[in-house]
Amino acid sequence: MVKKIEKNGLVIVSLCMMLGICSQIQAQSVESPYHWNNLPEVELPQFRKDTLNIEKFGAKGDGYTLNTKSINEAISASSKSGGGVVVVPAGYWLSGPITLKSNVNLHLDENAFLQFTADFDEYKIVAGNYEGKASARNQSPISGTELENVGITGKGIIDGNGDAWRMVGKGALTESEWKAKVASGGLVSADGKTWYPSAKTRLAHEEKRSVLLADGKTLADFEAIKDYLRPNLLVLTKCKKVLLEGVTFQNSPAWNLHPVMTQHLTIRGVKIKNPDYAQNGDGIDVESCANVLIEHCILDVGDDAICIKSGKDEEGRKRGIATERVIIRHNKVYKGHGGFVVGSEMSGGARDIFVENCTFMGTDKGLRFKTTRGRGGIVENIHIRNINMNNIVQEAIYFDMYYWTKPPQANEVQQVPPVTVETPQFRNIAIDGITCRGAQVGIFVRGLPEMPVRQISMVNLNITANKAVELKDAADITLKNAFLHSKNDESAIIYIENAADLRFEDLRFDGNQSPQVEVNGPHATNIIFNQSNIDKRKLNFNHGAKTNAVKIN
Repeated sequence: MVKKIEKNGLVIVSLCMMLGICSQIQAQSVESPYHWNNLPEVELPQFRKDTLNIEKFGAKGDGYTLNTKSINEAISASSKSGGGVVVVPAGYWLSGPITLKSNVNLHLDENAFLQFTADFDEYKIVAGNYEGKASARNQSPISGTELENVGITGKGIIDGNGDAWRMVGKGALTESEWKAKVASGGLVSADGKTWYPSAKTRLAHEEKRSVLLADGKTLADFEAIKDYLRPNLLVLTKCKKVLLEGVTFQNSPAWNLHPVMTQHLTIRGVKIKNPDYAQNGDGIDVESCANVLIEHCILDVGDDAICIKSGKDEEGRKRGIATERVIIRHNKVYKGHGGFVVGSEMSGGARDIFVENCTFMGTDKGLRFKTTRGRGGIVENIHIRNINMNNIVQEAIYFDMYYWTKPPQANEVQQVPPVTVETPQFRNIAIDGITCRGAQVGIFVRGLPEMPVRQISMVNLNITANKAVELKDAADITLKNAFLHSKNDESAIIYIENAADLRFEDLRFDGNQSPQVEVNGPHATNIIFNQSNIDKRKLNFNHGAKTNAVKIN
């Protein structure tokens, strides 16, 4: 059954009463045993002290010799003898794809520079994963499957040679950079606006070829667009006890670090760098993993920085493996689409995640939760505290359930679908201690009319933004002890549309002024302002909103 939400309120779906959905959702919640005083435990791998130097297997650090065979032989020999440390000494080491093995720690000494070749022929087409779905990919520069006790450590640099793989728009480069890119080879689009590394990449892009392994396609069917199938720099699948520590990962063809269905993963003190124009240039994408610790890392990337995923749509729901029991702390993020991100591929769910003591500087968004109809999945029991943000381009705190789909206009009439397994959910999220100086919007929450974003607690905030708060299709939201400095004096500092059960307490504004508050929709209900210097004369009720929807104490 499909219902409509209309401006005049004659036909409307109540946010928290439609088909008894909210009571059903509440009943489904399971109390978690984890909290700030009882964090999940993450086990570290153990390695023998035995060491093998890749030079003993014929490797040469001259920046010319292709060392694929030597490095892989050293790793295999170490694993077969019971494991230990494979050392990459100082030098410029060129290699093709490396396959990790159990019980081996690949250790890069200081001033070791391991770069992967730009010769695409060295990478075979394999069955992989693209944004949560089975896809054809080129073999990753570094990979491992069903391993136990594996590590990459040291102070060296791992470079994915990503610039050789990715196309780039002229507008993303300076004039001199564009000229250098064109002079390097490759092809330019007919309109002169896009550089392609090869004809295969141009063909795939211009014809919008799918990379998905579907409809009976085999790997051989993708040969015509092989170069377009950019690999992730590091992919670890179904592994246990993994340590990535100290190393710099940079210039990845697509995502940098991509653990999938991996347990007991520690990422500590790594640096991740990608150009800001690197499409799909994510930093860390943790997908369907459990017991994860990410700490003391520095990221400056072209897409999301630290991202939680668990598969996409029906494939993700069938896999049914949530990302859970995750600790993220003491990290610094510069450019990126989001500092800490959940989604949009979260169909397997995400829960029991703890984020604290991080700083985001110049990211598009700070805390970013994204999903859309069709995903399904439940994101819940997320705990975030003590986050600093500076010069956030868009929103500091962001929840959106219209990712890559056209959202409705303000108070637009909508066709509201029924709730199914394809309906995503965000709930039970606690945010404590956010300081943000500079953002377009401080807090943005946009749920679905059939499934509001709900049970969000935000306390102890100090936010400077052009617009302070915007809540749409949300329920059971608490905002307490917040200083909201807004540069926009002409419109509402707080905008509410079809949101219910909102509690604002101890809000403060510039010069102790009372802000403009706009309330929209006949089902905007039970909105309480307590000790927040709200003037009834500055309350604006539109599109059927009732004046008794707001209570001021």
